[in-house]
Amino acid sequence: MQRVTITLDDDLMADLDRIIAARGYQNRSEAIRDLARTGLDQAAAEVAGSRQCVATLVYVYDHEARELPKRLTRGFHENHDLAQATLHVHLDEASCLEVTVLKGPGTKVQAFANHVIAERGVRHGHVVYMPASSGNRHKHEHGHSHSHAHERRPRATRR
Repeated sequence: MQRVTITLDDDLMADLDRIIAARGYQNRSEAIRDLARTGLDQAAAEVAGSRQCVATLVYVYDHEARELPKRLTRGFHENHDLAQATLHVHLDEASCLEVTVLKGPGTKVQAFANHVIAERGVRHGHVVYMPASSGNRHKHEHGHSHSHAHERRPRATRR
């Protein structure tokens, strides 16, 4: 095992200590190792390349930040093929939370999510990636195609 020394600001350390207490870790090292593993898993998904993925983009922003809602809307319209659905929540007088489901090639999803999170006025942002199957694609009359997962689950048997 390697020993690493890091410096954390007081607020981040307080957050870490709350997680340690809530999850019952025996020490800070165990918690930091678990958080590092989670971060590495997430980073691996982010660099998935051009493979299809689905992701949830969650961010909190200041809706009064100059032109931010307009910039966000423009970005979503320019990437309408990625954004599947969005939930918008008013947190208080100045803050909104949005959760958007994105679907498409990993590189495009990642670039768009990074662009949204980097916008001036976006306070917090996080993306969770999941692989998407590419099977069972078909075209609808209205011109776009998408896939349906037609997995059969075994029937429960009664005894």
